[in-house]
Amino acid sequence: MDEFVRLGSEKICENLAFVVMPDHFHWLVQLADETSLSEVVRLLKGRSARALNQGQVSTKRAWQPGFHDHAVRREEDIEALANYLIQNPLRAGLVESRDEYPFWWSVWHPRTGCRG
Repeated sequence: MDEFVRLGSEKICENLAFVVMPDHFHWLVQLADETSLSEVVRLLKGRSARALNQGQVSTKRAWQPGFHDHAVRREEDIEALANYLIQNPLRAGLVESRDEYPFWWSVWHPRTGCRG
C-alpha cells in the first residue's frame, strides 16, 4: 500500500480509493494532467513488485499483466464506486466484513496509519 501513498505524495496522481487483492488491485484515482494512466499503473506495479521481491515476500509475479480501466463520467457516482470497490474482499469471500480486511483505503473512509 506504500506505493499508492508514494504516488500520491509525489503528485503523480490523487488516490480516491484502492483495495489490494491477492493477485490484483482495484484503484480509483485522479490523474495529474501530465501523466497517463498507463504510466501511473506501470510505476505502481513496478515499484511494488520490486518492494515485494526485496522483502522476499514472493518470487512469483506480483501482478497480472495489463490492466482494465473505466473512466468515471459523473462525479456524483464516485463515492458509490469507491464503496463498491472497497467491498471486493467481502464479495470474494476473503473476510466477513470490510473492516477485517487490512489492504484498502478510501478518501471517504480513511483508516488510521494509511493515507492515500
